Amino acid sequence: MPAIKSTTTKKNTQETAHHFIKKLEEENTRLHQELNDKNDKYLRILADFQNYQKRMEKEIQAQKEETKKKYLLEILDLTELLKKAYEDPDPKSGLKLLLDNIDKFLQKEGITYIDCKGKPFNYQFHNAVSTIEQSECVDGTILDEIKKGYLVGEKLLRPAHVIVAKKKPLENHLGGV
Repeated sequence: MPAIKSTTTKKNTQETAHHFIKKLEEENTRLHQELNDKNDKYLRILADFQNYQKRMEKEIQAQKEETKKKYLLEILDLTELLKKAYEDPDPKSGLKLLLDNIDKFLQKEGITYIDCKGKPFNYQFHNAVSTIEQSECVDGTILDEIKKGYLVGEKLLRPAHVIVAKKKPLENHLGGV
């Protein structure tokens, strides 16, 4: 009988090994399918993202072209007014019309002038191109504006170029003591 037991044990071991191999093959097949599914999902997402990038590039380009067109049309209108003013025997009225149209355009775009003459110097809005010493002044006051400064909404477009007052130091006339 011990021979039968040995054969039965051998048979059980083979069946167990065969069953274990079958389970491993099933797990391997399942994992391969899962990997293929995830790879397919990844490729779809990648394709969607690449399509999104292309669409955004087209939209950005179209927006740039639309903005460029808008400003070019404004420049053309201003150019025509300038030509009319040039051809006018009294160009002052034509130039006035041109300046009014430029002011309307700037206002429409939210551009405002930085009022600075007589105000304290502020490095965030002003660029000091020169200082002038004076005995009768408040130190750091803007005396003159060389180039106007502008804001777009609340953001600085261009700082004002200004001349700033600097208080002259008092001279001591105590005569060599």
